[in-house]
Amino acid sequence: MDRWATGRVALVTGAGSGIGRSVAQAFAAKGAAVAVCDVDATGGNDTVAAVIEAGGDARFFECDVSVERQVESMVAAVVDAWGRVDFAHNNAGIDGDVRTRLADQSTHNWDRVIAVNLAGVFHCMRQELPVMVRQGGGSIVNTASIAGLRGFAKAAPYVASKFGVNGLTRVAALDYAVRGVRVNSVCPGVVETTMLGEAVETNPEMVEALAADTPMKRLGQPMEIAAAVVWLCSDEASFITGQNFAVDGGFTAK
Repeated sequence: MDRWATGRVALVTGAGSGIGRSVAQAFAAKGAAVAVCDVDATGGNDTVAAVIEAGGDARFFECDVSVERQVESMVAAVVDAWGRVDFAHNNAGIDGDVRTRLADQSTHNWDRVIAVNLAGVFHCMRQELPVMVRQGGGSIVNTASIAGLRGFAKAAPYVASKFGVNGLTRVAALDYAVRGVRVNSVCPGVVETTMLGEAVETNPEMVEALAADTPMKRLGQPMEIAAAVVWLCSDEASFITGQNFAVDGGFTAK
């Protein structure tokens, strides 16, 4: 087995389920110690247990990424535990209200989605980047979405947040390109996760339409996104930075 990440540390937010859990497991399979970060302690500890059962090294760190002081404490605790952060996957996110036209969207929904999806990525990178610069390098992959590449009706806060993540990713890549830190984003298409299940309950027509409109005519799987994240952090992607990397079954190729 290729364990190129042995001796390195991966920090994954939103790792209590879905894509984040798969990314944590994928990094562990490559030999990395994994900081499993999530607001959901039950899900986070379940991910840790799964990693350890498979022979990996992981610890849980509870954190709401929308709260700056919690992010600061979380990253400091990870560094205290392992001494470094080599890879970061800033993945925590919510979909919010994706069934309401813009003028009818609540300010509460807007504020919450932006706080978690966009400000949360900003808070995380703001703490991760100095650590990586001090240790001589690192790689960050943020989770955006195909909704950060194309507009979708009735999802203004979510779309705005994900376009923001893609823009923030490019700025960070430019700011740190000569300082040894690469920054990219992944833009998943329709992926079979808990969040998708919740969306089906509230807006089944949208989810069904997205799946039917995917050229590969199927849903993506979390491990398919995880494979892209881990590859982007590897030396095989050493000349890639500032990219918004679609993993979407061909959806945005149309």
